[in-house]
Amino acid sequence: MFPDIFTEMAVLLLVAAGVGAVGVRLRQPLIVAFIAVGILVGPSVLGWVSANDQIDLLAKLGISLLLFVVGLKLDLHIIRTMGPVALATGLGQVFFTSIVGYLIALALGMTPIAALYVAVALTFSSTIIIVKLLSDKREVDTLHGRIALGFLIVQDLVVVLAMIGLNALGAAGEDSVTYMAIAVLLKGVVFLLVIALITRYVLPRLLHLLSHSQELLVLFGIAWAVALATVGATLGFSKEVGAFVAGVSLASTPYRDALGARLVSLRDFLLLFFFIDLGARLDLGLLGAQLGEALVFSLFVLIGNPLIVMIIMGALGYRKRTGFLAGLTVAQISEFSLILGALGLSLGHINAETMGLITLVGLITISASTYMIIYSHPLYEWLAPWLKVFERQRPHREIDQDAVSDDGAAQIILFGMGRYGSGIARALRARGSHVLSVDYNPELVRSGDPIGYPVLYGDAEDPEFIASLPYARTQWIVCTARDLHVSQALIHSLRSLGYAGQIAVTAHSPAEVVVLEQAGADLVLVPFVDAAREAADRLLGQGPLMLPV
Repeated sequence: MFPDIFTEMAVLLLVAAGVGAVGVRLRQPLIVAFIAVGILVGPSVLGWVSANDQIDLLAKLGISLLLFVVGLKLDLHIIRTMGPVALATGLGQVFFTSIVGYLIALALGMTPIAALYVAVALTFSSTIIIVKLLSDKREVDTLHGRIALGFLIVQDLVVVLAMIGLNALGAAGEDSVTYMAIAVLLKGVVFLLVIALITRYVLPRLLHLLSHSQELLVLFGIAWAVALATVGATLGFSKEVGAFVAGVSLASTPYRDALGARLVSLRDFLLLFFFIDLGARLDLGLLGAQLGEALVFSLFVLIGNPLIVMIIMGALGYRKRTGFLAGLTVAQISEFSLILGALGLSLGHINAETMGLITLVGLITISASTYMIIYSHPLYEWLAPWLKVFERQRPHREIDQDAVSDDGAAQIILFGMGRYGSGIARALRARGSHVLSVDYNPELVRSGDPIGYPVLYGDAEDPEFIASLPYARTQWIVCTARDLHVSQALIHSLRSLGYAGQIAVTAHSPAEVVVLEQAGADLVLVPFVDAAREAADRLLGQGPLMLPV
């Protein structure tokens, strides 16, 4: 089709950039766009792909770097700080999804081994996609965001264990599966001990020497990931597991953030070829025949997975809103599901039809769940009346107003305890005002604000939470979140409740000031503008040279 491989690669990259731009415009993750590129350029449509060996090599490097970065960013602190909910929700969702998914697959006439692969694939959610969506919505540090990250880390650990088990099963052949499992376990223990010794005595000094050159440090990271991926494959764990261990071995070093930041773009570029290769191997005729089964599994993932999370979190004592928002993050399967399916295909455990089914479920659930997460708050407001069954009468895991002493006497309720909000709270208290502080960061709720006052957990966009506050005896309600939608939601909730006091909100620009004043705000704070005016007054001698702190 093309005169040489270089030209073919150039065309593939141009097509990927164009289709990716359309995907971004539709607010879809690039995974969906890249699989679509593979289908488009594959034998089912245009038939442009011929450099299969080169694409396969780049795809394997991309997968190795993906697992390396996952290991590098493995934050066990999140699991520890979120306590039982991360483990209970993560393991509980994996267990129930795999069991129910397996039964559904058997009911649809699949073989036991194919049903097992499909069931396991349904359990994993995309850490990359969820972190991106939560970051865009500024919800990574919310309670439901932290819980979601906690059980996504648990899922990542489970998928690594699943890969080890499947490789042991594939290596067994004529031998006893038990014998091979024991052999893999012993090799794994020795492997981890050796890596632990290297991590303890060799890597710190080596990385310190290499850190004088950022380029050399990044090159070592890639070499270390690929080298341990090769060792992992040789020992029977798979390349992915070896690369994951390589990442974990560097996760405790001070260079992990620099490495991770530099490698993310390279990882995403190389993963492009995995998804293109995956899409190119799909047969559109088979996908059409599997559409019914794919819809059944997709509905189970889109509805069943969030329900499982909500049931577990409700039983643990979390509010229905927190459970719902966290549950939406598992309403899709992940890139690991596709990697797991590709592993099963290479081991001969499943056929191309089963791999196509997993991929089709991935396309449907990733596309649909993206919009579910983007519009999670309106979706919750619509479904809230039917979600009471998922909440205990007293959701004790989330601190409410009873946990903060003397709330009823609060003169001012202040939402948002960042630098701006905590500064306002400090100045108001210095003037004798009683301030009730509210924030959605669970770490602040545990530790209190920067000067030791208790902080109430809550979200300014949650109308039920607003209704539970002692707003009737409050003179001012202040929101320091510089998000127009949050401020509008708070004003609407307070006015709907008949709040007769005054409302102050924060804006980015003069245009937002007009919008918020029209929405009913009594005072709109514009931090940089206000600070500039104060600075000008002080410079011209019209204000105090030193402000109280």
